[in-house]
Amino acid sequence: MSEIIVQTGIRRATLKKIISDFKESKLSFAEINELADKDLEELFKKPVEDALSPRLQTLYSLFPQIDRELRKTGVTKALLWEEYKKKYPDGASSTAFRFHFSQWKSRKIPVMRQNHKAGDKLFIDFAGEKLIIIDKESGKEKPVEVFVAVLGASQLTFIEAVMTQRKEDFISACENALHYLGGVPAAIVPDTLRSAVTKSDKYEPTINETFADFAEHYNTTVLPARAYRPTDKAVVENTIKIIYSRVYAKLRDQTFYSLDQLNNAIAVSLEEHNNVIITGKDFSRRQKYEEIEKAALVPLPAIRYEFKKQLFATVGKNGHVALSPDKHYYSVPYTCIGKRVKVLFTNYNVEIFDNYQRVAIHKRLQSPFKYTTDKEHLPPAHRFVAELEPDRFLSMADEIHRDVKLYIAKILELKQHPEQLYRICMGVLSLSRKYGAERLTKACQRSLIFGIYNYRIVKKILEGGLDTLVEEDCDEIEMPPHDNIRGGDYYK
Repeated sequence: MSEIIVQTGIRRATLKKIISDFKESKLSFAEINELADKDLEELFKKPVEDALSPRLQTLYSLFPQIDRELRKTGVTKALLWEEYKKKYPDGASSTAFRFHFSQWKSRKIPVMRQNHKAGDKLFIDFAGEKLIIIDKESGKEKPVEVFVAVLGASQLTFIEAVMTQRKEDFISACENALHYLGGVPAAIVPDTLRSAVTKSDKYEPTINETFADFAEHYNTTVLPARAYRPTDKAVVENTIKIIYSRVYAKLRDQTFYSLDQLNNAIAVSLEEHNNVIITGKDFSRRQKYEEIEKAALVPLPAIRYEFKKQLFATVGKNGHVALSPDKHYYSVPYTCIGKRVKVLFTNYNVEIFDNYQRVAIHKRLQSPFKYTTDKEHLPPAHRFVAELEPDRFLSMADEIHRDVKLYIAKILELKQHPEQLYRICMGVLSLSRKYGAERLTKACQRSLIFGIYNYRIVKKILEGGLDTLVEEDCDEIEMPPHDNIRGGDYYK
């Protein structure tokens, strides 16, 4: 045996096993010598699988659930072993528990190789490790998130540091990625972070409403990766590992006082990463992008996405809803009075929705305690009043007689609140329906002579029939009583 070991270099234990397998086969040397290489391999290298005892079979059946529990915060193997022993007092020891779990965990699981179509998917995620900026005033360190986006086919990469993973920062980084790439892929594949996915589900996850609106603006689809399935986004996971050495390592000795400074430094390392030749290939990510993926992307829309914030509010009795950040009020159709509506607003516009239907849109005005009113939202009666203007009264009066128009013009010149003057004009003009246009004209002519411009004087002239008297009798007519006329006795 020693000579065989010297000549073949085979270890003693391996040689013993080969001899043992040869004896168990009960084949002669001549028969062994005639076997093909494949048959020899099956004979001398057959896998050895020790049959599991019933106790270990039970333990192995628990490992899938144990693996899921370990992903939860604060759950440890020691805790799970204690729970296992309470349920199975005769079960495996702590050491055996850990050993067999490691064996089960390291088993080979087949993974489907993904062939990425050009222009099909953009994989996005936040790196696990954060970068640091320094607050100039306090000198304290501020950890910042690092957003990473990778195209599936070319693996062209975009990296940006943002303050948080909140949807404002997340969507802004997504948009910057699309503009960096110069086009839009057919789908965006995020992790199950809250800024992208409201509710995880294996078959139909619920997409965050704002992120869905962003995707609609850019005419793309959101395809969230499955929870606990890193292979669904292996491209971005592997890229993050690479940028730790190609980006993070190069920034470790530098100090940054703002996100702009940090992102400028990231951009330099990012271009090096995208232009370096890929290991084992003869092209870079940038070259492959230019060759196969750039033309496959959908063109960017003409305008950038406006981030929408939202709130809920109840429509007041006056048909307006308050945008609380500005303390400004916007009208909605009067049929929505008393309803609870959703308000979406950007820096420029305010949209109001009732039961998923947009019922109003206004330009945003950040002037507190002011009202923005669309006349179409008012009830018919209110709309008529709201639409009244001096020119309209003058036009209505002119249709009756030019002296009526003159009288209305005198009313509008009075120093009173416009709404009060409008009511007086409406009252005077309404008398034509009861007394006719001719009598109203004469009443206004007599009021012009008296120099008194209000509704009540015209009404009293008509009620007293003073408009029907002939002109010669005018000098004998006493001026009709009026609250604003004191009379001769006042001065005695």
